[in-house]
Amino acid sequence: MTNSIDTGVACQHSAEVRSGERFTFGENWRDFLRTVNELRIIESITALQKMLGVETLAGKRFIDIGSGSGLSSLAAHRLGADVTSFDYDPSSVGCTLEMRDRFARDSARWRIMHGSALDPAFLATLGTYDVVYSWGVLHHTGEMWNAIHNVTPMVHNGGMLFLALYNDQGVWSKRWSKIKRFYCSGIFGKFVVSSVFVPWWTFRSALSDFVRGRVPWHSIATYGKNRGMSAWHDWHDWLGGYPFEAAKPEVIILPLQKLGFTLTNLNTQFGSVGCVEYVFRKVQE
Repeated sequence: MTNSIDTGVACQHSAEVRSGERFTFGENWRDFLRTVNELRIIESITALQKMLGVETLAGKRFIDIGSGSGLSSLAAHRLGADVTSFDYDPSSVGCTLEMRDRFARDSARWRIMHGSALDPAFLATLGTYDVVYSWGVLHHTGEMWNAIHNVTPMVHNGGMLFLALYNDQGVWSKRWSKIKRFYCSGIFGKFVVSSVFVPWWTFRSALSDFVRGRVPWHSIATYGKNRGMSAWHDWHDWLGGYPFEAAKPEVIILPLQKLGFTLTNLNTQFGSVGCVEYVFRKVQE
């Protein structure tokens, strides 16, 4: 089951991209689709099982908010869930559709839609879920806390909320916001930022492998163990990820506890600028 692209939402998204206010995540994910294979899918499934603390999602309703490439949605589908995926970026919706067509064609357990986490009316039409999942998305809406408050009612009593949100690094987060805004300003900005950071990260990764006595390309070659993702596409996703917001773990955990959620798993990424992963369970009322 698939809804058509919402013309109004698509036009708003296009205007934000043209003005340099939004990264074209869908284009990056479309390129990533070329690298997807069974190994990446298995790694994504394993990562989802580990964070949720489950072996299967059979009989569960799972929603992927900001589905991007569709890889996490596919992982949940493989685990037996009835999956709903949606994204604000029309190209990302297309990527998720392609992922389903390639690996779960004609499945009646996976519907894909176009919509926004900032649209409460749209979210209200989707119902509630056993697992509400949004990895690295809500901090790119431009209104992170509105988005969080919009999606929390979608969790069933006793259900789980799995969020991944950027860690606030203070002055460095502010600097990264400016770099990302420049990256999204046009071809020149993308070229300059990529030319500085991609070679540096490649060198740093190789040096780290060398110091650890590994072949220099080990870290990049095994990056897929990180949810089945690719270093190249994650680097560009990070550089261009704008709008950009970040929050310290306590700023996320304490307000959600007041909303009736209990933290059951946490991955702080060693305090880096990357995403902190949170898994909450909604207390039975």
